[in-house]
Amino acid sequence: MTTPTQFPDGFLLGAATASYQIEGGAHEGGRGPSIWDTFCATPGKVVGGDNGDVACDHFHRWAEDIDMMVDLGLQAYRFSIAWPRVQPGGTGEFNAEGIAFYRGIVDRLKDKGIKPLITLYHWDLPQELEDRGGWLSRETVDAFVPYAVRMVEEFGADVEMWTTFNEPWVSSFVGYGAGAHAPGHADDVEALTAAHHLNLAHARAYRAMKAVNADLQVGLVNNCHTPRPWDPSNPRDIAAAQHIDALANTMWHQPFIDGTYPEVLKPNTAHLTDWSFVHEGDLDEMKGAVDWFGVNYYASHLVRHNPNKAEAQSKLATLADGHKAGANSPWAGDEEIEFMPPTGKVTAMGWNVDPSAMHAHLLKTYRETGKPLYVTENGSAWDDVVDEDGRVRDTDRVEYFHGHLSAVQSAIAEGADVRGYMAWSLMDNFEWAQGYAKRFGIVRVDYDTLERRYKDSAYWYQEVLRRREVVPVEEADALAQTPPRTF
Repeated sequence: MTTPTQFPDGFLLGAATASYQIEGGAHEGGRGPSIWDTFCATPGKVVGGDNGDVACDHFHRWAEDIDMMVDLGLQAYRFSIAWPRVQPGGTGEFNAEGIAFYRGIVDRLKDKGIKPLITLYHWDLPQELEDRGGWLSRETVDAFVPYAVRMVEEFGADVEMWTTFNEPWVSSFVGYGAGAHAPGHADDVEALTAAHHLNLAHARAYRAMKAVNADLQVGLVNNCHTPRPWDPSNPRDIAAAQHIDALANTMWHQPFIDGTYPEVLKPNTAHLTDWSFVHEGDLDEMKGAVDWFGVNYYASHLVRHNPNKAEAQSKLATLADGHKAGANSPWAGDEEIEFMPPTGKVTAMGWNVDPSAMHAHLLKTYRETGKPLYVTENGSAWDDVVDEDGRVRDTDRVEYFHGHLSAVQSAIAEGADVRGYMAWSLMDNFEWAQGYAKRFGIVRVDYDTLERRYKDSAYWYQEVLRRREVVPVEEADALAQTPPRTF
């Protein structure tokens, strides 16, 4: 089969960001504290003691940043609303100034012809809700629904595409199970409890949002894992990969398709919990509560069965450093599952470059769900260098995008209903526990001056957007400008 070079008509090409990673203005505009403000203030939690107080200062520079999106030619922009900016305590009064901030963004995007994709929750839970139990409590589930409804009432007439949660796997397993992200807990049972409550909150919010506006397209975004057996001929390695797949992938879409969790989860976690946090009727609420699924893909994983692992490690199987590939993340269950070191080329995060796994995951997810898919994040961090002429010659990033965009096209050609691709990220930003040490953007941010500067990858992606096809890597040098464009 020959893979087409052009993207299909209607396929959305854009870029993505997240509120805490770019906004700054942490103590302005009536914004309340989030769990990430608290986490960053805890010594030793974030590289360099960094925080999101200023970040990229998007809170003040949003209009210019949208002008930059126009210059790049983005068709779509995926961003998140900071819950504590629009409802500081997570319950009670909404903040008019915070709502006005996002109203300005939505209106300017529409005026410029860029389709907005809103994410309601990208990890910045209001601290007051965490103080009352966070995602371990059904009170937070109950609080999320009116917040979601209010946002739809404010923006639903202008925004069709909505995501309830970004990477709930990270919120639960990295935030409550490994302690590597806010709120910094380290308990396997808490991780599983939070995971279920996030799924339940999605289902309830989905139905409430659709009751306000039935035309909305409401999805759920997960960071996919593509676990492959270290030895494909070893039944125990195969079983290890299947367990990871169930915990990392299937439990985030199967409940919304047929109202069940994967069968292997309960027996594999029986030594931890009886799953009593799943109440009668919960799974019935989940069934059918989704219009599309978002796929965030960064790297693949090799896993094996290792009966000696428990002697050398704790019961938490961890991956290489970095949250999106599953950093410091617990896998409740089998102590004998081991993640092997990545093979081949790796990024600055230590993650492997493997477009074939993204291709396989898109096909698998579509086969298992039958729902439209959007690649809602895909990108890579590299040790970018500003050359003497001002250019950032990030050829590695261009090659990464080229390989993964080609993988998307191949998946579409083979039948997967993939309808869009959002590059991660529009600009360098606060990379969670890594602080400002890692750069994912196609636009470089000088964190001293806050100047935005196109990297070579920005010019290359601009041409992808213009032609609506995967541009050869070899053209990147000729497409770049010297000196590069700045904002």
